[in-house]
Amino acid sequence: MAPETAAAPSASARFAELALGRRELSIAVVAIALYVYFLNTVVDFASTANLQTLGTFIAATAIVAAGQVFLMISGEIDLSVGQVFALTAFVLYFLTDAGVPIMLAVVIALISAALIGLFNGVVTTVIGVSSFITTLGTFFLLNGLTLTISDGRPVDTPGGETFTNVFGGGAYSGILWAIGLVLALQLVLMRTRWGLHTFAVGGNLLGSREAGIRVRWVKVRNFMLASTLAGFAGILEAVRITSTDPLAGGSGIMFQAIAAAVIGGTLLAGGSGTVIGAFIGACVLGILRDGFTLQGVSAFTFDLILGGAILVAMAVDIYVTRFRHRGGRGGAI
Repeated sequence: MAPETAAAPSASARFAELALGRRELSIAVVAIALYVYFLNTVVDFASTANLQTLGTFIAATAIVAAGQVFLMISGEIDLSVGQVFALTAFVLYFLTDAGVPIMLAVVIALISAALIGLFNGVVTTVIGVSSFITTLGTFFLLNGLTLTISDGRPVDTPGGETFTNVFGGGAYSGILWAIGLVLALQLVLMRTRWGLHTFAVGGNLLGSREAGIRVRWVKVRNFMLASTLAGFAGILEAVRITSTDPLAGGSGIMFQAIAAAVIGGTLLAGGSGTVIGAFIGACVLGILRDGFTLQGVSAFTFDLILGGAILVAMAVDIYVTRFRHRGGRGGAI
């Protein structure tokens, strides 16, 4: 008598297994479901003008979140990125006002953003102050600096027509920059030594040190990346709205970026996450914000949904982690 063979898993079971193994897939399903919902409940949601608006809601958050992913995977966090977002655009303004060519001014402004990340990284890894406290202090320091040098007033963003169209002023330039950076950084995270060491440091700090990985340098480099991306997003946003505002960014863009990363599957404890997941998380937040705005829903409701989404995302992370640790595919939960 032939031995019995185990029944093949159903299609729904295979899909559930895949969704648990790839967090990005489950978040993408949520994003698509939200888009379809607003498409059927909001007039002109799919219009060209609204798609451009949706792109602006997603772009800045996705770019800042990409840098946070590298930091969070390595076990750190940067609360100052919102103020780097605002300050870098003012550095660009003052440089061009002093006669520096616009493209050179962009490079210098981004270097200044990277130096802020270097400062955060050194204070955290060398002095030993936690990244939460370090970057919280830098947040207020940069806020005061931006308000002081700007006298608390917005200024016109510099740049000619070509520069404006390329760096955020074009219909889809912001979201195209976001997609390009996300894809490039995902490759860096998954295919380079930098990415491998980032995962190793966040997953097992002691083991990484014993394996000869330069733990401090990995973290400092990720701080610099996070600040540089925040500064670049700030420049794109200033160019898009043609105004450099000292109150731009702040805690709003910082919390949205962290939320996008967490919703996309990046663990605050470190060791796990993807840039693609953070981008999809930013899409979820952008679709919600755009859809609620068109429906006339209060901004307070968006914050309510955002808080709930973070809690649900963290609960799912715990569930998925337990699933994998207990055998994953086919294991009991």
